Amino acid sequence: MSDTFYIVPEAQHNALVVAAYRHRGFSQEEAEAAARFSAHASRHGIRTHNAIKALHLDHLFGSAAGGCKPCAEIEKKPSRFAASETWNANRKLGQATAYAAMDTAIELADKYGIGQVSVDNAFHYLWGGGYVMEAASRGYIAYTNCTAALAEVVPFMGKFPTLGTNPHSWGFPTTDAVGFPLVVDWATSVVAMGRVQQFAREGKQLPAGAAVDKDGKPTTDPTEVAALTTFGAHKGYGLSLINELVGAFIGGSLPTLRSRWQKQPEEKHTPAFYFQVIHPEAISGGDFALGRDQAANVQAVLADVLGHGNESCILPGQIEADAAKRSDAAGGLLFSKAEIDAFNEIAHECGEPAWRLDAFAVAKDA
Repeated sequence: MSDTFYIVPEAQHNALVVAAYRHRGFSQEEAEAAARFSAHASRHGIRTHNAIKALHLDHLFGSAAGGCKPCAEIEKKPSRFAASETWNANRKLGQATAYAAMDTAIELADKYGIGQVSVDNAFHYLWGGGYVMEAASRGYIAYTNCTAALAEVVPFMGKFPTLGTNPHSWGFPTTDAVGFPLVVDWATSVVAMGRVQQFAREGKQLPAGAAVDKDGKPTTDPTEVAALTTFGAHKGYGLSLINELVGAFIGGSLPTLRSRWQKQPEEKHTPAFYFQVIHPEAISGGDFALGRDQAANVQAVLADVLGHGNESCILPGQIEADAAKRSDAAGGLLFSKAEIDAFNEIAHECGEPAWRLDAFAVAKDA
């Protein structure tokens, strides 16, 4: 890391996040889920989806705008499929809903080998990789996707944003094989809007080809961004469209209306979630070469992928695992001065004491 990062005790971070959500009317359970998620993201170096982003999203589209309902109750719909549940989240806080949905999908997978939960009338859950990472750490193959809170991505060969950033997240239980869960997690845009906000906050430029301005022209200035572009041209477009289609099958409506509550109030304006968990034993054919078991076979495959001169390649999730090691070695969560300033704005909002920069040690590898 080339920037200076300050070490904030996780308990201090969580206390402020809980206070902020409680100040906005959320229950203790919801506030604690939000703090748990934000700490998990920050510990793994996910600076685009930390508490600053979560509370900003809630301000723009959530409790302040009617898109999220503090203390809402999840309604579980009747289903004729034993391994499937469908929920109406009633706009409950996304982090609390996602944790509950992933736990339920795990319970179903334990019983049936595979479990899935679809969620309608949701509020964005932020970093999908965090949920599948935790499931993978518990020994499961996990997947989630969602329709993002806002249509802000231009489809391939288009000019108007009609897609969300629409992330896909896979987690694999590979800790025994490589020391951490493999997590394949990406927004289907070149960058997430959270990255744009982060770069604007820190005075950095975006990579070329990631965004367009209000006139549809490419821009690298995060303050001039009007819409994002899909990664890999038509490939990212197709992956983004998957989320919109899954959301449509669940019950989600027009992407250009999501979170835009002032437009067509008779329409639906909420995102949709999808969760799937697979028990590894449920997909085992049992016929592994050279007498290997499933775990040894996974390890052998990964060793082959990273062999043959590929030893310097990294695995998905490795950067996050390394960030977690840095956080653990530092004894807290790592934040830049700009992020500390943003947390102090949050503290001011909810009447909590400001964080003093000189009270935090500087990370040694910063």
